[in-house]
Amino acid sequence: MLKIKRVYDDESQQDGKRYLVDGVWPRGVKKEDLNHDEWYKELSPSSDLRKWFDHDADKWDEFRKKYFKELDAHKELLKEIKKDSDGHNVTLLYGAKDEKHNQAVAIKEYIEKM
Repeated sequence: MLKIKRVYDDESQQDGKRYLVDGVWPRGVKKEDLNHDEWYKELSPSSDLRKWFDHDADKWDEFRKKYFKELDAHKELLKEIKKDSDGHNVTLLYGAKDEKHNQAVAIKEYIEKM
């Protein structure tokens, strides 16, 4: 099962493998304090796309369309994450404040449509 969670939320045994999908390390979190299995910064949106989106909920649909095109370049990695989540818990970690409009939500949707 594929889940998403803010890096600032408490870790749980239900998280399973934990993959950070931010392009930059989350503010206020020490690297030694974040329990994660991998940091897939290559899955984060491009700088231009991230700056354009700026976590504006009104741009969410357009952001997803553009971001999905960027994610097409990482299909093999995303297939591996999907494979990891088949029958096992996998949690995508992100640092954004907005829990509904962020790259982890979009990645989860992209993977589920694969």
